Amino acid sequence: PRGLCRSIMSAQEQQQAQPPLPAAAASSEAAELDAANGYEAVVPHWFYCKVMDSRERWIPFSTQDSERLEEAHGSGRDKEDLVVPTSGGRYDVHLKKRQRVAVYWEEEVSEVRRCTWFYKGDKDNKYIPYSETFSKELEEAYMIAVTLDEWKKKLESPSREIIILHNPKLMVHYHPVATSDDWGSTPTEQGRPRTVKRGVENIAAEIPNGEPLQIDHLVFVVHGIGPACDIRFRSIIQCVNDFRNVSLSMLQAHFKKAQEQQQIGRVEFLPVNWHSSLHSTGVDVDLERITLPSINRLRHFINDTILDVFFYNSSTYCQTIVDTVASEMNRLYQLFLQRNPLFKGGVSIAGHSLGSLILFDLLTNQKAAPQEDEHSEEGSRTTSSNRGIEEVKEILKKLELSEYCDVFEKEKMDRQALFLCTEKNLKEMGIPLGPRMKILHYISSKMEMQVCLLHSLCSSRNCQYRDIGLGQVSANYPQLNYKPTIFFAFGSPIGMFLTVRGVKRINPNYSLPTCKGFFNIFHPFDPVAYRIEPMIVPDVEFEPMLLPHHKGRKRMHLELKEGLTRMSVDLKNNLLGSLRVAWQSFTRAPLPAVEAASTDAEAEAEAGMEKQPDTKPDETPAAVKEEASLVNVGRLNGGNRIDYVLQEKPIESFNEYLFALQGHLCYWESEDTVLLVLKEIYQTQGITLDQPLPGSQ
Repeated sequence: PRGLCRSIMSAQEQQQAQPPLPAAAASSEAAELDAANGYEAVVPHWFYCKVMDSRERWIPFSTQDSERLEEAHGSGRDKEDLVVPTSGGRYDVHLKKRQRVAVYWEEEVSEVRRCTWFYKGDKDNKYIPYSETFSKELEEAYMIAVTLDEWKKKLESPSREIIILHNPKLMVHYHPVATSDDWGSTPTEQGRPRTVKRGVENIAAEIPNGEPLQIDHLVFVVHGIGPACDIRFRSIIQCVNDFRNVSLSMLQAHFKKAQEQQQIGRVEFLPVNWHSSLHSTGVDVDLERITLPSINRLRHFINDTILDVFFYNSSTYCQTIVDTVASEMNRLYQLFLQRNPLFKGGVSIAGHSLGSLILFDLLTNQKAAPQEDEHSEEGSRTTSSNRGIEEVKEILKKLELSEYCDVFEKEKMDRQALFLCTEKNLKEMGIPLGPRMKILHYISSKMEMQVCLLHSLCSSRNCQYRDIGLGQVSANYPQLNYKPTIFFAFGSPIGMFLTVRGVKRINPNYSLPTCKGFFNIFHPFDPVAYRIEPMIVPDVEFEPMLLPHHKGRKRMHLELKEGLTRMSVDLKNNLLGSLRVAWQSFTRAPLPAVEAASTDAEAEAEAGMEKQPDTKPDETPAAVKEEASLVNVGRLNGGNRIDYVLQEKPIESFNEYLFALQGHLCYWESEDTVLLVLKEIYQTQGITLDQPLPGSQ
């Protein structure tokens, strides 16, 4: 049997083997050959393989990453296990293994390839790179053909596919024929030819430039219910990738001056996944055992998504969720600092749907002192510990239980630990029944006194404000290793959950212990989103802040709707005024003594109605807008507005029910949402937008 043909065949043999070229190609062949100058080495570009919908897709690295990989490859160190950070440090490429590995989350390892030659795929017309070994053979054949000006070269690939180099501009790839006889006949170039291209510049691939190396701020993003986060059923990792890409384009569009002056780099967004940890506890097996067999897909969907809300309201699984979220954010933070030792920026957190409620509950249970202080000096830790023990001693003295001070001191029991004690704990410490009952009664009475909101005072016997933590599931909320700068909630049900828990009003003086910024961002048709501000200022009706469009104006259909609403109000007022005047003239007509007075009244009414159109439409909306922006909504967001509503798109305004689900899942690709996040983050660093957007705070 004949071996694989790796050499260049003679021109005569190839002339006989090849199919006839189209007339147009044959006529232009001479011109193409004349245009071919001396040989120039091909410029390689690095790609990685991503499996999408059970199909492989080759994606180019950014220009920046590809150059870095090529430099490492050219240094000759790729025989070692050299690791090159790519994609802003979120992925590492192991050069020797040709593998791309995720740094911050679990993901399938991707194959990496140094690409020079490509052929067009069958189904989606995307170009697929040849293997590095075969690309070298193609390049050698091409070099000989250019140098000797001998074309129509035929090569056979390892998979018995035939590639013919007709001329520099026309190179084709043929699949082997499926039928073969017992004699092992060689494949022929039959079937539909596919285009072959040399060099990445000839395949029209979208190659990003790369991300700025400087990271100014870090944002952790927590997902809501279920494993899928948008209407395309993508994971939190993919959705946060979109959010990050939109942020890069918004930085270029609205922070260009700061970028040119090298004042800013970029904001890094990292996803936090808690769903997989929750459902790896074995609860899915228990649910499967009790789930009815009918409408199987719907029941499986409910078990995998909607039940997450019930899990969070269960003390057992709530503890699992908050532990996972806090530990994952702390782990990511430490790993990020290890990989970015020069990072001096702040950290913010963002949550979507149920994720925002998880973060809110975590933040309300943080200690006011920053966690970093606990790791600063041994002396300060000792002082803090001693102070806590002294507080416990004072409590025991009040209860006339001073003889047990040594027991509590031995167990290093501070005030917080005391309030977490159960009867079982006290029994294990050797505390007799009577003193146990006294201590437990004291703890329960103090817990009841915390019905008033943190940092607030009761103005009457019936407390006006309830504890923001009232009704929270009983859990030991972990501490974060950092103080978040801002908390962003997207499509959040926080307001609804607080109300259901029994919190009717939030004290205007209340602020999150370790986070001074809080923004509640929602789409007007989002069925899961609820407002926060009416819980702080219930006596005043005012609209949420309208987020300005990222291109700098209100959407046209909203302006049209506003204009029509104003016109209808004017018509209504004019009509009512005319009817009122007519009714007055009708009722007063039989009284001749008051004819002059009625005429005066009519004149005054008409004059009043003539004045109304001039003043009401123009002055009222402006006054309302000014009043809305000046409403005192307390300290939850440092005295600034909390609720921000997106502008719906024109097509969404036709049927709000139809776009309700989309409204809850739209935030990942919303330029307006991303721009608000960037604006608020960079405002803490004293950097503002190039051009202030109209209507922004």
